[in-house]
Amino acid sequence: MTNAGNTSYTESATRPPLPAWAETLRQKYLAGEASVFVLYRNVFDRYQVGDRYYTLLPFLSDVLLKDNKQQVFELSVDRGVRVVHGSSPQGKAELYRHLEGKGLAGIFESLERQMLEQRSSALLIPYAGTIFPAAEPHFLSLDERGAFTALHRWSLDEEFADRDNVVILVSESLADISPALLTHPRVVAIELPVPDHEARRAAIRHYAPTMPNSEADLLADQTAGLRLIQLASIVASEAPQGLNEMQRRSLIAELLAGSPNAAERAQRLAAITAGMAPSEIQQLVDPTRALPDAEDPANEMMAVVRQRKRELIEKECAGLIEFIEPRHGLDTVGGNEHIKGELLEIARLIRSGDRARAPMGLLAVGPMGAGKTFVIKAFLKEAGLSGVALKNFRSKWVGSTEANLERVLATVKAMGPIALVIDEGDRSFGSGGDSDGGTGSRVIARLKEFMSDPENRGQVLFILMTNRPDKLDTDIKRPGRLDRKIPFFYAETAAERAAVVGAIFRRYDVARELDDAALQDACEALDGYSNADLEAVALLAAEFAERERTPLTAAVLARAIDDFMPPQEVAMVRYMEMLAVSETSRRSLLPQRFRSLSVQEVQTRLADCRRQINL
Repeated sequence: MTNAGNTSYTESATRPPLPAWAETLRQKYLAGEASVFVLYRNVFDRYQVGDRYYTLLPFLSDVLLKDNKQQVFELSVDRGVRVVHGSSPQGKAELYRHLEGKGLAGIFESLERQMLEQRSSALLIPYAGTIFPAAEPHFLSLDERGAFTALHRWSLDEEFADRDNVVILVSESLADISPALLTHPRVVAIELPVPDHEARRAAIRHYAPTMPNSEADLLADQTAGLRLIQLASIVASEAPQGLNEMQRRSLIAELLAGSPNAAERAQRLAAITAGMAPSEIQQLVDPTRALPDAEDPANEMMAVVRQRKRELIEKECAGLIEFIEPRHGLDTVGGNEHIKGELLEIARLIRSGDRARAPMGLLAVGPMGAGKTFVIKAFLKEAGLSGVALKNFRSKWVGSTEANLERVLATVKAMGPIALVIDEGDRSFGSGGDSDGGTGSRVIARLKEFMSDPENRGQVLFILMTNRPDKLDTDIKRPGRLDRKIPFFYAETAAERAAVVGAIFRRYDVARELDDAALQDACEALDGYSNADLEAVALLAAEFAERERTPLTAAVLARAIDDFMPPQEVAMVRYMEMLAVSETSRRSLLPQRFRSLSVQEVQTRLADCRRQINL
């Protein structure tokens, strides 16, 4: 990789193609656009060149730079300066002698002299945020200021570029590096993406060469969001230590002895349990579990892969996300007929791949216990979407940086199409004060930016749930971020309440001697009960029946109704109802009693409710 302003560069006819990001770096350098580069995001992965895989630093030094640079240096806070290749033993000794006892500023001074005296050099700086931290200048030490000044000057120095020198900084997150450096026009930041489907499939073929093509394709589909190094930990056929594939197959066959298709299941499961200890395999392999989908071992294998993927990604994202696995569709939701049609239509758009018409996000609003969480999970099942919940980052972010969020967002985007669910959104996006030094505000600003990115339409669906949308700023709720506002209310009539209770009985497989008419009669007394209250009553009745070892009857249900004490927060519930009315995107989604209200009438009722609860 030689600068176009000096010696011409000739591509080797035999060299395999570079990864796209590496080719971008090469072309920008050859064009003279910059001599200082920052590589970020997926920097702790493996990168394919031909039939070999490299980690990043060996890739840079042994593939990208080795044939074109006379010297390659590496600088890090833990190992200091290291000559990767190009210097004679005498030259190395001389350099190390000059560097002895010097701080960062002195090291950069010595490297500058070396790189100007001997043209065509490269300097690699892993963990660049430890040397050029994202801190205000007055918080930096004199050594750190000196190092920053030196690098900044190099990026401007025509002589430095003319001597065919290049500096490559490496950091997982741009947020860890001084923004003053990143905003310089002669410093180019290049993102290393999470591997796409083709990259994952190639890695699977490399690490598991005996896996059938059909299974490799399926596995590549199921592992979206994983790095290649993580994928290798799942499918690599052999490992230097631990159990090899034959040993894993023998162990699994023993665990599955006597179960259906034991030999085939053992073979397939052995292929995707690389890197696991025997105790982990024993926990994972369940001989009593029925095979999914017509006893297809391939489906069992994919179920194991999904479980391992969840574990890897949840760990990767610092505990800030957790996977949502909906088990029921909207057909299991009782009542809520005014919103199920809307959600089914959105699900149809998503399933059809109509990205242009799919909403960017949904806002689910309504009183607590109105069924928002259950219905949204059922919607995900209906839409065929995987889901991850973003946990409350206000407490999680203490002592960390925005880098964690960047890791989360990059992972989520790579897993698309997917839904990112934020429950109790008013806590996440409400006012949190400045006690965290502004980190929370910056994190929220970054989330807003990600939510409105048009590239995410049809790939990442944001779903925000709250019973207090008044605590959200208007900027979050605007179209282009949360396009559809879905209002949730308690069941209005005895028939609707009976539909909810009946659905709960079916979901929990409760045996009953209770016809629909008797159930509706019983639900007449449950006016004002939330969906959560109705579920509590239904499960209490089921408990009574189980104790008595009898089917659930009208008398048993009546006893449960008499025994149950619902919450008494009537004023707050009314306020939350009016908030849901004021936020809805369509009148047709409202119960009949609210549809004819004018905007002014809604605001008047809201004001009355605020006075009643002293807001």
